[in-house]
Amino acid sequence: MITKNNSLLTPDQVTLYHENGYLLPNIPLFDEAKFERLFEIFEEHLANRGNLRPDELNAPHLTDDRLFDFLLADEVIDVVSAVIGPNVGLWSSGFICKEPKTGQKTPWHEDSAYWEGRFNNFDGIVTIWLAIDEATTENGCMGVLPGTHHNGFSEYENMGTDHKIFNFQIKNSLINENDVVWFELKKNRFSLHDSRIIHGANANTSQTRRTGYTMRYFNTDMVFNREHPNNLNKKIYHCRGDNQGNNPLIYLK
Repeated sequence: MITKNNSLLTPDQVTLYHENGYLLPNIPLFDEAKFERLFEIFEEHLANRGNLRPDELNAPHLTDDRLFDFLLADEVIDVVSAVIGPNVGLWSSGFICKEPKTGQKTPWHEDSAYWEGRFNNFDGIVTIWLAIDEATTENGCMGVLPGTHHNGFSEYENMGTDHKIFNFQIKNSLINENDVVWFELKKNRFSLHDSRIIHGANANTSQTRRTGYTMRYFNTDMVFNREHPNNLNKKIYHCRGDNQGNNPLIYLK
């Protein structure tokens, strides 16, 4: 299989992903014109966010069908299927924007801990983190603790925050920041990370904005828990392949 921009991952890269729980391919995800369309869509969402903070633009695809042109694109699903298999569903997406000097820290967490009970397992979920703006250590790029994806459910503590997404964090005593790999990315470059890996980001202390578009996918051999309270109104979409888990997928193409 060959992707439209020849970005299919090599077997060695796939092995590294599974061993470490993350990958930095250092290649563009979209062609220049397509990326610019996505950039403009993000700017619209940021301008029209109402009372939401810039880092709370969760699930924008539910109100903006244009985003499916990117979320279901062959060049994206080719990369995803290389690491989680040929049967792919879309779980979620979100714009996470940290404005200059005011963008807050993203606490150390595992995505799987936020989603506990919503699937029968979590080894088949991957996130593409696409740089809408350049991401650097100064403006709060994401970092991971390599190899921590073999657990996925660490010990947490409440943060006492009113943030709509991040309100608890892994206990500080469990984190050694000397082991962190920071994801510095140029625009239109991307990272991949397993849903179980410990990751987070520092505050934006720079004069430049930092924005990522998270695109999350799951292997549809996994079983979506229809009875979980947070799944009752959840929309999940078919991207490619078979639905071996008999999940309530929405088919758009």
